Amino acid sequence: MSGAEAASPCSCGRIDVHAHFLPECYLRALRNAGLKTLDGGFPIPAWSAEAALEMMGRQKIETAMISLSSPSTHFLPVEEKPRLVREVNDAGSTLVRSAPGRFGFFASLPLPDVEAAIKEIGYAFETLQADGVVLETNIAGEYLGSQRFAPIFAELNRRKAVVFLHPTSPACFEALALGRPAPLLEFPLDTTRTIVDLLYARTIRTSPDLKIIVPHGGAALPALVARIAAFANLPFIEHRPHSEQEVFDTLAGLYYDVALSAHPIPLAALRRLAPISQILFGSDWPFTPEIGVARNIAQLGASTVLTESEARAIARENAERLFPKLACHACRSA
Repeated sequence: MSGAEAASPCSCGRIDVHAHFLPECYLRALRNAGLKTLDGGFPIPAWSAEAALEMMGRQKIETAMISLSSPSTHFLPVEEKPRLVREVNDAGSTLVRSAPGRFGFFASLPLPDVEAAIKEIGYAFETLQADGVVLETNIAGEYLGSQRFAPIFAELNRRKAVVFLHPTSPACFEALALGRPAPLLEFPLDTTRTIVDLLYARTIRTSPDLKIIVPHGGAALPALVARIAAFANLPFIEHRPHSEQEVFDTLAGLYYDVALSAHPIPLAALRRLAPISQILFGSDWPFTPEIGVARNIAQLGASTVLTESEARAIARENAERLFPKLACHACRSA
């Protein structure tokens, strides 16, 4: 049996932890703000629940965990964010209820307003039954290891929450972009930057019950992990991991989706960074068009570094541990 066949082992299909949605309330807010492109000059893709389900059917994706992509609500003044966040989260919950078993959702938060964000965490988990939260890699240039956001991580850790990280442009994007869209280079670099910030602030180590999903195969982490770890030895860095090994151990305990990252080179590097148990399927649809999703799936299927059981784990089984309500009970009892 090929990896492609193994990656869709039952009628339940894949669980996609990296999928996006653009509900009407969000599109309206973008229009009102005069935005015709999204963060870093990326075009606004077409989205509908019907189109999502059709794509999922063709690609054997049973459940998509939806979230807002960049720029989330960060194009709004701080005082206007809570209202749009609430509308978006309500829309996500409505979508989940409209197609049982086909969607889950990660709630957005109105950062940098910490008090409003903690209030929204309570609403999202207790009223909407959200599956987790999505956090952008920086909030107006402030990274997630900032002490200002420590209460957010403390509350999420108390709830043993799943946290899906999503890249956004750095504050100095215009100076760094080389005239090219943010997803080409700055998105993966900003993902790496915020993980380094969380490592050196020791936020991850002091939040042991968090389950963090890092997108795009860990971005640049597999290539830079030894360098990141080595700097933990430098005493002039005031806040840092306690040892090189702490860096390796911490990163091995995070989760990683393979959106845009199933090519043999990044996949092999990710395999060295984290065990198979921590690797999840992701599509990044609709920002990655279906042809790109299909290509990524084909690369997973053709991989020579994955066994059949490992392909099954990435396709579905690892995500079932994160989201037990999605477990395929029929297959378990077969």
